[in-house]
Amino acid sequence: MTQRAIERRLRRHPSQDGDGVKISRIHDFGGGLDPFLMLDELGSEHPDDYIGGFPPHPHRGIQTLTYVLNGGLTHEDHLGHASTIGPGDAQWMHTGHGIIHSEMPLTDSQGLHAFQLWLNLPARDKLSAATYRDVKADQMPRIAAAGSELIALGGDWWLDGEGVSGPLDALAGHGAVAHLRFSPGALTLEQAAATFLLYVFEGRLEAGGEKLEQGELARFGPGNEVLLSGDTHAQALLLAGTPYNEPIAHYGPFVMNTREELDQALRDYRDGTLAQ
Repeated sequence: MTQRAIERRLRRHPSQDGDGVKISRIHDFGGGLDPFLMLDELGSEHPDDYIGGFPPHPHRGIQTLTYVLNGGLTHEDHLGHASTIGPGDAQWMHTGHGIIHSEMPLTDSQGLHAFQLWLNLPARDKLSAATYRDVKADQMPRIAAAGSELIALGGDWWLDGEGVSGPLDALAGHGAVAHLRFSPGALTLEQAAATFLLYVFEGRLEAGGEKLEQGELARFGPGNEVLLSGDTHAQALLLAGTPYNEPIAHYGPFVMNTREELDQALRDYRDGTLAQ
């Protein structure tokens, strides 16, 4: 096994989206996280920070994966999908040619805490048919190791020699996503994907011999194994995938390969054909 080292760090920054929803965001539309584009974290005990939600809006050229820790989100789209996810649940949306949807927040005693990940689609799939799926918490397999727990949302994961595959098996870029609840000690995480990212959203961790603080995302270099250690409880999202190495053109909710394709998406949205 070859140990992976951290080759790049990004830190979350405050942003705002939808109807005034306050979020923490990490993004790279230049290909530095390929096939991933953006990770938003919604987290607040104050309803005014998020209650406006995300009224109907379009997308083309991406997939989104939304994962809830506290509270919930209700999804509706022009295809007739309507569902609500709560703590531990996830929803996956393949926007393809186009989708118009809304996401409205729900709250519980701990407020709202959720994530939304954007995955790029390869050029061949940018105009494919749109689809949607949700996955409940009890459908996600888990690995327990040394007091820690890995919850597999999608893709293949190995922790201390044990492997699982998450139910979301159509993530773009052979994507894999997991939630790690870390207890003090040491773990060996095996992941050979060309792109491997770790985002610490609670506490702190040591990964590949370097400390990661809350709010930091690390991209690892080549290899197939990362040693995780620490003396405090922590939580992190794990992301892995295969890059496309294709040009990226981005404007608002649309991600294509060229400026001309973006212009076409805007025209299609204006004339009502984006989501047909």
